[in-house]
Amino acid sequence: MNPSSQYLPCEGRELHYTEWGAQHRDTVIAWHGLARTCRDMDDIAEHLSQHYRVICPDTIGRGLSQWSTDPQNEYCLAFYVKLATSLVNQLQLDSFHWLGTSMGGAIGTVAAATTLRGRIKRLVLNDNGPQLADAAIERIRSYAGNPASFGTVSELEQYFRTVYKPYGWLSDEQWRRLTETSTRRLPDGRVTPHYDPAMVMQFTHHADDYRRWDEWDSLDLPVLCLRGESSDLLLRDTADAMRQRGPRAVVVEIADCGHAPALNTPAQFALVERFLSA
Repeated sequence: MNPSSQYLPCEGRELHYTEWGAQHRDTVIAWHGLARTCRDMDDIAEHLSQHYRVICPDTIGRGLSQWSTDPQNEYCLAFYVKLATSLVNQLQLDSFHWLGTSMGGAIGTVAAATTLRGRIKRLVLNDNGPQLADAAIERIRSYAGNPASFGTVSELEQYFRTVYKPYGWLSDEQWRRLTETSTRRLPDGRVTPHYDPAMVMQFTHHADDYRRWDEWDSLDLPVLCLRGESSDLLLRDTADAMRQRGPRAVVVEIADCGHAPALNTPAQFALVERFLSA
């Protein structure tokens, strides 16, 4: 099954998304991670589309969505939540599930506590929580604002295979697709990851954007957290606290993964599907 590609104006910015399983009523919003694109969700979206309509947006500054002309104010969770709220309102979704990897999980958490409270029925966080490790954030900040560039797509693929090794197992075909769906060519002909480097302003202008215990403690919906076994972003102590506070999440560790599981194996599909259909 192939998705359709759609565009909508949200908060004055054009947002791109893919849509899977349009014939279904029950809907899942599947939101990607910080420096990634909606196409990271292809595998799990295709699987879930047997029973759900799955909407996979590109955050502004990523993929095919518009880049912000006001990056220091718009590359932050508050604005991403506004975009998400505009998107689901235009899609006329009164009730839906949310699946978010890393940043996408943080958007879902804040939205579920604020503008989309009561409309998000179940929340799946893929290696994300209300507190992230400072060392890992600094690591991400160090490379995200100055993305590498290469002469060929093959070299970029080798780079992705190195920096995204913590995703766990991907087939050669999946690595190639990850590369080709997140590549943009620079004016000098070189290729680089497909995002606006200015999105790193989230860390320079919104230093506490990923400290969200207040929102977490206010949640009253079922939450499943998938934690990469060796994740340096979502530490085990934080995951344990998530079990005890707020919505008291179900936390499942994914073996042979760090930050963040690629959501591309039958075992990961089954964890998500069982939780959504419970």
